[in-house]
Amino acid sequence: MSAPDPMLAMRRPLAARTCTRFGWSTAEAGRVGLITLTRPERKNSLTFESYAELRDLFRELAYASDVRAIVLTGAGGNFCSGGDVFEIIEPLTRMAAPELLAFTRLTGDLVKAMRACPQPIIAAVDGVAAGAGAILAMASDIRLATPRTRTAFLFTRVGLAGCDMGACALLPRIIGQGRASELLLTGRQMDAVEGERWGFYNQIVDADALLAEAMRRATDLANGPTFAHAMTKGMLQQEWNVSLEQAIEMEAQAQALCMGTQDFRRAFEAFAAKRSPIFEGN
Repeated sequence: MSAPDPMLAMRRPLAARTCTRFGWSTAEAGRVGLITLTRPERKNSLTFESYAELRDLFRELAYASDVRAIVLTGAGGNFCSGGDVFEIIEPLTRMAAPELLAFTRLTGDLVKAMRACPQPIIAAVDGVAAGAGAILAMASDIRLATPRTRTAFLFTRVGLAGCDMGACALLPRIIGQGRASELLLTGRQMDAVEGERWGFYNQIVDADALLAEAMRRATDLANGPTFAHAMTKGMLQQEWNVSLEQAIEMEAQAQALCMGTQDFRRAFEAFAAKRSPIFEGN
C-alpha cells in the first residue's frame, strides 16, 4: 500500500473559512471565492489588521481543495482607497525605522501571496482604486472596471516613492515602462477609458453588471482545467526573470506535466465524442 501524499493531506476546503476584516463567501459549490472589502464609509480603506488577514487568506488559498478562482471587489461603489489615513498613515509618522520596515514588508507580503496563490484573481474595480487599492488591482490577474473607475498610484502625493508593494516591477509589465513611469511619478488619476486603452483593465462594464461579469468569468475559469490554469499563472510569474531559452524549457516541462493529467485525457475524449469536456482539476 502506497504512503499517503503529504501535500494532499495539507489540502482543505476554505468555503467555510471565517474572515473578520472583510467579506469572504463562495459560490459554485465552493469553487469561486468572493473577497469583498467592507468599509464603505471609508471607501474600503485598509488597516494593519486587514492587510495581515488578506495576506493570510491568499497564503491559505495555495492549499484550498475547493476554491478554483477568486473575485476581489469592494462594497459601496468603491474598490479601495488604500491605507486608512488615521489607522495607518498617522501611526506611520510616529514609527521608527524597524517598525516602518516591518510594515512595508507586510504590505509586500500581501502582493507576493496574491501572485503565489494558484487561483486566478479577478479584480472587479468600481469607483476609487487608489494607493494600495490600485496595487491590489495591479496584483490581480484580470481587471474589470466601470465607467466611473478612477485609479491612482498616489504615493508621491504623500511624499513617498512610487516603488511601493512591487509597483515598479509589476506595472511596467502591464502597461509599459513609459506609462508606468508617468503614473508612478505624478500620482495622477487614470480613468477607466485610459486604463482599458493602456491594457491595465481588460474590460469596462456597467456598474450594476460588474460583479455578475466578474463572477461569470471566475466561474468559467473554475470550470476549466484548474491545474493547467495554476501552471499558466505560475509560468507568467516565473518567466519574467529568465532567458527565452530557459522559458521555453520551463514551459516544456510545465506542459508535459499538464499532459499527464486526467483533465487532458478527458478533453481529448470529449473532443472525440463531440461534447464539451468536464474538468475536475486533476
